[in-house]
Amino acid sequence: MQKNWIWSTTGHGFDSKTHDEVIALCRGSGLAGLEGAPGQFEGLRDDELEAVGARYREAGVRIETFHLPMPPDIAGFYETDRRAAVETIRTWIERSARLGATIGIQHPSSSHRSVDVEDLEQCFRQLGRSLETLLPVAESLNFRIALENMLPGPAGGRLGSRPEHFERFIREFAHPNLGFVLDTGHALVAGGPARADEFHQVMAPHMIAYHLADNAGDRDSHLAPGHGLVDWNKVFQGAARIGYSGCMCIETPPFAPGPNESYSIEAWRKMVEDTDRLVEAALGGGG
Repeated sequence: MQKNWIWSTTGHGFDSKTHDEVIALCRGSGLAGLEGAPGQFEGLRDDELEAVGARYREAGVRIETFHLPMPPDIAGFYETDRRAAVETIRTWIERSARLGATIGIQHPSSSHRSVDVEDLEQCFRQLGRSLETLLPVAESLNFRIALENMLPGPAGGRLGSRPEHFERFIREFAHPNLGFVLDTGHALVAGGPARADEFHQVMAPHMIAYHLADNAGDRDSHLAPGHGLVDWNKVFQGAARIGYSGCMCIETPPFAPGPNESYSIEAWRKMVEDTDRLVEAALGGGG
């Protein structure tokens, strides 16, 4: 087994940085990619998006994945709101494709309501209606939508917070332009140490992106990899086993004094190097 992927980081938190500053940070720290975020590109015209995307590519920084807006609920029960959410996501799929992104990270629902209390069948129906609109858009742009595993809500399991939800996504929504993104921090909080890897096992045949974050299992604290209880051996061995070769997003700031805007390039570089060492330990030097 060997490491075939490259490291990227999330654009969330970089809203006040210029694109040149973000590029310099990535190049100086060993990050070969950036997961775009709406706040970085809000208000840009189509031609400006294309020009910015070209600037990143020329600098050797890939914008392969783009985190689609999180508040719109594409599984919402109120039809007016759901349709508005779909239009927002459609717009950002089109905008992110102009940047050069080929994968959009999508929460199956932004609701924190428990599927043990609400109507799970209605959740699936509404999500299905939204995907019926969004997947043809993605297909026309050679773009894929990646559904992300979610944290549990305060009252129990929300949509996407259990491995069996992804088993059902596979059965009911199978499409060549639909895949999954594993969030390691969400998996640990939702499944606990005993079930966290079940998300990876279920999602693996359809995995098209990764979000790496660590925590103590009690909350989504977004610690840098290696500073919590995520079993990184299982994560990296699983990724190598399926031959994953895309961008793997370290969705955290460095484990260093912050806030985000004041982290040094050295702190970012250390986070990448520390994560590389976790890979080497997991793959027995084959990373």
